[in-house]
Amino acid sequence: MPARGSKVSQSLYENYKDALRRGHVAALRGKLDLAIAAYGEAADIATDRALPHASIGGILMRTGRAAEAAEAYERALALGPRDEASLRGRADAMIALGRPFEAADALDRLSSVLDAAGKLPEACDAARRALELAESKDRRRQVGALVGRLRQSAGDEAAELSLARALKLLEPVQVEEAPAAAPDEAAPDEAAPNQAAPDEDQPADTTADTTVTAAASGDASDAADAEDLTADAEPAAELVDGSVLGAAAEEALAAGDHAAALSGLIAAAAAHSAAGRSVAAIDACYLALPIAPADADLHILLAELYLERGWRALAADKLVLLARLATLEDDGLTRKRICRLAGDRLPDEARLVELCA
Repeated sequence: MPARGSKVSQSLYENYKDALRRGHVAALRGKLDLAIAAYGEAADIATDRALPHASIGGILMRTGRAAEAAEAYERALALGPRDEASLRGRADAMIALGRPFEAADALDRLSSVLDAAGKLPEACDAARRALELAESKDRRRQVGALVGRLRQSAGDEAAELSLARALKLLEPVQVEEAPAAAPDEAAPDEAAPNQAAPDEDQPADTTADTTVTAAASGDASDAADAEDLTADAEPAAELVDGSVLGAAAEEALAAGDHAAALSGLIAAAAAHSAAGRSVAAIDACYLALPIAPADADLHILLAELYLERGWRALAADKLVLLARLATLEDDGLTRKRICRLAGDRLPDEARLVELCA
């Protein structure tokens, strides 16, 4: 009888892993309703696990359903009160619902959990966010204590970044007023009057012109040979290369050669990226997604392109899902690539730090 019970438990665990895998793949494909259904199935199979509920919360947040997401995170926290993803998600949901005090409470708890796990920079970041949301003497004291410990972590990039962010809040820098410029003299660092800083976590309007203009350069002795060339000749050639690769890939797709189409679109994306045309590169990746929605190379390339555009949240979400899928499928090579990219470009993303630990 014990042996039979063990087989049943193993079968249930495999069913749970399969449901989670289907949820991750659906989320990567953007099929969010299917992802929620698969995560719900995983929650029904493993009623003691917080992860499926936290995953549902993440999908609901992506669809703007913050109230439902908050409920999902509450279910997760009932099962795992110290679950980092659930505490972080609940804080985000409370912020979206305009409830900063409850968000700060979740971040206080998250900071404590992270500190106990030895993740001091992440703990300080969480405490700092809580202080920003709801000022109090206790929170300011807590941030100050974490800052004091962070000062001892010289040379650690994540610690130094967290320390800089915290000090900016605790000790605002007093900037001396610059001398007034002469009437006809423009201030050197003054921004254009109508120029706004981009929102780093929001995709730009992909209908915008993405042409990159570059200045031609060369020795004076080559001037005669270059006489008939325009200043943007080389970038134009790069654009043609990417376009030619993309056109060939689309022809392969029309002919039913999916393997050639996939490799061609990825090559086109790489060519556009090398030419500084990240939007065109992302478009090529999006054309490739229906061909190979779970292709690790494609998703890692997309994450890199998101980072080029400054879309850190989108890149982090994609890498987190891909890392979970790689772990479930025992794909050590993909997991190693994800962790290398995360360490280089997203060292302060706590979810990836945890997955790569």
